[in-house]
Amino acid sequence: MTTTLLATIPSPPQGVWYLPIRAYALCIVTGIIAAIFLTRARYAARGGNPEVVMDAAVISVILGIIGGRLYHVITDHDSYFCRGCDPVDAFKVANGGLGIMGAVALGTLGVWIMMRRKGLPFAPLADAAAPGIILAQAIGRLGNWFNQELYGRPTDVPWGLKIYRRVDESGAVAPLNGRSTGEVLTVVHPTFLYEMLWNLGVVVLLLWADRRFRMGHGRVFALYVAAYGAGRFWVELMRSDPATHILGLRVNTVTSTLLFLGGVALLFLLRGRRETPEEVNPHAPQPGSAVVEPGGNAVRVSGDAEMTTPVTGADTSWSRPRDDGGVAGR
Repeated sequence: MTTTLLATIPSPPQGVWYLPIRAYALCIVTGIIAAIFLTRARYAARGGNPEVVMDAAVISVILGIIGGRLYHVITDHDSYFCRGCDPVDAFKVANGGLGIMGAVALGTLGVWIMMRRKGLPFAPLADAAAPGIILAQAIGRLGNWFNQELYGRPTDVPWGLKIYRRVDESGAVAPLNGRSTGEVLTVVHPTFLYEMLWNLGVVVLLLWADRRFRMGHGRVFALYVAAYGAGRFWVELMRSDPATHILGLRVNTVTSTLLFLGGVALLFLLRGRRETPEEVNPHAPQPGSAVVEPGGNAVRVSGDAEMTTPVTGADTSWSRPRDDGGVAGR
């Protein structure tokens, strides 16, 4: 027993750093920043305007928090709408409780609407963002380690996770906000670690598949949905914490199954050629077209997007520059 415990993974002594910063929040923010940098680079490489990614990030983060909270409250409704429960607690996001599936779903819907309003295709941005999204999920899973949550059943494997007793300043049990007393309550499967490693593997898979098969038209995003659903399914089978059940199965097990099946179906339905830069950003100047630079000088775009030549006597009264790099008529 002594040898086994020495080989286990210790939990952090606390989940809240009194700066005040919650370790979970810091992990989520770090994941978002990493996702933005990766998505900007990938979207620009596909021919899109990387500034569009910043607009999408703002929308997806805001709606992601709302969607994640809604998913949590709906799937754990007994914790908020039972006899003796205070429904107002459903709005206390700081107390914990965000469902990543709901966050991605509502965030994706919001970005789709944004791209429709901009007149830009959604699929290229979704494909560019898919590896960044799953990377952010992997980084965010570290927050569950600090919170001592979402762990699996008791185990004696060498990489088991120690769960400590935590108490607040008054000595009351406080698993989330308290500090460790050093007492080990149990040793469990670190399912947060399993899912984090799976997610990192999916990042590599998506980057490789996109480069190897020149995937486009939403297929990278579809592969992300299918791969994440498959991984989350087997991770859920190892968890033992309280959860809402549907037909005897954990609700996240059912959702993961639907994600996997939906992702596979999308991969089949969206099969086709990789999109061209013109499809990614239809507002971008096309080779041979006349555009107007700041100051009113007309230039003609050559076959090389970086090369322009002056257009003598061009009538520039019909056009005006657009924020997204294209030209629109008055």
